[in-house]
This record gives sequence, structure tokens and C-alpha cells, in this order.
Amino acid sequence: MSFAIPTRGLGRAFGAVAQTLLVLLVVSVVSFGFLKLTPGDPVAVVLGSDFSRDAHDKLYRELGLDQPLALQYAHWLVRFVQGDWGRSYVSQQDIFQQAVQQALPVTLTLAGLSLAFALALGVPLGVLAALRRNSWLDLAASAVAIGGNAFPSYFLGVVLIWVFGVTLGWFPTMGYVAPWDDLAGGLWHLALPALTLGAWYVGLIATITRSSLLEVLAQPYMAAARARGEPAWRVVWVHGMRNVLMPLVTVIGLQLGGMLRGAVMTEVVFTLPGLGMMITNAVQTREYPVVQAGIMITALLFVAVNFIVDRTYVLLDPRLRKHGR
Repeated sequence: MSFAIPTRGLGRAFGAVAQTLLVLLVVSVVSFGFLKLTPGDPVAVVLGSDFSRDAHDKLYRELGLDQPLALQYAHWLVRFVQGDWGRSYVSQQDIFQQAVQQALPVTLTLAGLSLAFALALGVPLGVLAALRRNSWLDLAASAVAIGGNAFPSYFLGVVLIWVFGVTLGWFPTMGYVAPWDDLAGGLWHLALPALTLGAWYVGLIATITRSSLLEVLAQPYMAAARARGEPAWRVVWVHGMRNVLMPLVTVIGLQLGGMLRGAVMTEVVFTLPGLGMMITNAVQTREYPVVQAGIMITALLFVAVNFIVDRTYVLLDPRLRKHGR
């Protein structure tokens, strides 16, 4: 019995890993350099308004800021890869714990709920608009799409806080409760932020679903399915939506980066302790290691999203599996 070594698959996997590492390396170099060029003195932030020159120079050397920029980057990179991300200048908290264990779950939870809300509303709207083309339902879906795209997240967040938080008092206006600690309380606190962040994507998903489904409904195999006497719901939701998933996944994958970017402003508006709030506070206090950690986590999330989207293509399209992608 002989065993064939899948060298093609191993080579493709190695290439993907190498490409990912190269992207992260470039992001780390560029972000580290730009952060060092930003105005402000982190030592002055740590010492406050009253300090001597000797105290300033001593702390400056302790933080390694007197070393050449290339040497500072090399030291940071070695420690970062080893999991030693340093400590916050202000709170003295371990940065890895602050970023990965505390801030990252908040951002991922907000993004996940926002995406779930956008899909739950956008897909049915798009289907209804395609099935009732040029009807009032189609016009209503188009109005929702335009309305969702018209307002930036920070403006919509303020409006929702004023209407549903302050005026009606239905939802809290700030604060965070982890859903894994209190499911009902967590969802209650995240309802307005998720609606704020997901509103833009409702219109996008509805538009893509409508246009893709209209093309699919015009295909001969859809007419053949109807001629076989299959129920209308099965023709649309099984045969039709199966072919709509590919463009829908493509758009969602491309826009998830924008969702992470929008999460920054949403977290600031609703004072959620996620990556956006962490990076914003760190920029204000000139905590470069915290900002750098936030940037690297965001870059890693982008890479992970691209990988998941690529694997999803393989699951949805048997032809890709056949060619060993």
C-alpha cells in the first residue's frame, strides 16, 4: 500500500500562512513608525503636570524611548511574539489581558449581534422586494436601504439614544453587561449599539439579495423546479437562495472590515469597553503599546475574516472542492 503526500495542499497552506505573516509584519512596521511620529510625549502623560527634568529623562530611558527606532521596534516585536505586550502606562494593567481578554470579546459580540440583526432583517427584505418587484414592498425595501446608508453610525447612535434611551426610556444609554454573565441584561444593553452598527448593512444586504435573487429567478432551472410542482417557498428559499449565498457571502466578507471600523465609533458613542474605546483612550494618553496592540488585533481580525470567507466559498461551491482549493 502506498500513500500519496498532498504536496499541493501543503504548499497552498504554507503559502497562505506566509502571506498572513507578511501582511501582519508590514502592518506592524507601518503602524509602529507612524505612532512614533505622532506628536505628544507619553512620559509627560505618565508623570503629570509637575515633574523634574531628571525624572523625565529617567522614565524616558526606562521605557526605552532613547533607543533608535529600529531597535525599539525589534525589542517590541520579540516581546510581542512571545506574548509579552507590556503594561499600560496609566493603569499599569497587562496589555494582553486588557486587549484580548477584556476588550476583544466586547467588540466581537457587538459585531456578531450587528451582523445577525442585519441578516435577519436584510435577507427577508431583499427576498420580498425580488418577489414583489416594482410593488410597494419593493419601494419600502429600497427606502430602508437608502435610509440605512444615509446616516453615519455615530449620528444614528445619538438619535437612537435620544429617542429610545432618554425620551422613551426603553433601553440604557451607556454601559455594558457581558451576555455570558447575564444574557437578558447583556442583550438589553447591546440592543441600541447593535441596531446602530447593523443599520447600514441591512440596506446593503437587502439590495444584494434582491438583485441576486432576481437573476436567479430568471434562470431555466428555476422554471423547471416550478414545473415539477415544488412549493413556492422551496423554490425560493432552497433552490434560489442557495445561489444567492455566494454573492451575499462575498459582500459580507468585504464589508466586515467596515463593520469593525464602525464598531470603533459605536463603542465610543455608547461607552462600550471594546477595542474601539481602548484605542481611543490610548491615543488620548499617548500609550503607544496599547494602540499598537489594538492595531495588530484588528489586522489579525481582517485576516481571519478573509480566511473564513474563503473557506465558506469552498463549502458553498462543490466545484472549488473538486479542484482541491
